[in-house]
Amino acid sequence: MSWNDERVELLKRLWGEGLSASQIAAELGGITRNAVIGKVHRLGLSGRVKSATPARPRKTRTEAPAPTTRPNTRPATIGNTALAPAFEALVESAPAPAPEPVANNVVPLAQRCTIMNLTESTCRWPVGEPGTAGFYFCGARSATGMPYCTQHARMAYQPVQDRRRDRRLANLR
Repeated sequence: MSWNDERVELLKRLWGEGLSASQIAAELGGITRNAVIGKVHRLGLSGRVKSATPARPRKTRTEAPAPTTRPNTRPATIGNTALAPAFEALVESAPAPAPEPVANNVVPLAQRCTIMNLTESTCRWPVGEPGTAGFYFCGARSATGMPYCTQHARMAYQPVQDRRRDRRLANLR
């Protein structure tokens, strides 16, 4: 298909009448909608007359009654919440004492593992500086559906209230 003078004039007339590129392509025959759009841009045709078919009248929206909201019984969680429900279930099912300080966080030698030894059921808590010879992962049995063992999950997923309380206590000292 080539653009001869007759087809270009027909394109200009149809474009000026407000037909869409698809409609013009069907009228010309043997041409695609994209070819029509390309030719319109190359010709520099811009201003269009509104199409002959009037637009549908817009329906006016009726104001729906505002939904009644119940007060939220759960506190808002800030930060990464992907594992929050699993951790909350773990915490609710087994109340445990406060986590030990990080200084006492000693992982037995037999339990330690490298990245090559990690599985879905081992704790992925990193210990040390990555890239050094002393770097390893905890390797303990992880809690179901969690990447960390129970001890490291408590350290990683602290409830918001506890974090705020700990910060206030640290600021008072």
